[in-house]
Amino acid sequence: VTFRWRDYRHGRRPRRMTLDAGEFIRRFLLHTLPDGVHRIRHYGFLANGQRAARLAACRALLATQAPEAAIRPAPAVKAARAVSHPCPCCGRPMVTLAVWHHGQAPPRGPFWNDSS
Repeated sequence: VTFRWRDYRHGRRPRRMTLDAGEFIRRFLLHTLPDGVHRIRHYGFLANGQRAARLAACRALLATQAPEAAIRPAPAVKAARAVSHPCPCCGRPMVTLAVWHHGQAPPRGPFWNDSS
């Protein structure tokens, strides 16, 4: 399989590459996501680089106050054993074992172990 691509390291020059069909498909599939996985990407002022500074500038331009920074607690391990909705298979109540938020590390060790 021969295809064209741009070499961004050398002035965006268009180049051609010839690969075996299996290698081409392997490289192509590296760019696809598995079933059930959704890609979320933020552009513009929500991009990662200067998100906090840009949101502050947007709020200043819109003349709104910034919400108070919600400090998330450490992951609750044993305190989070609240009963949630019933299991769709057996109907028994499902139990939350642990909760952690984006940016936090998951709890260390087996957080489902009650023996300690």
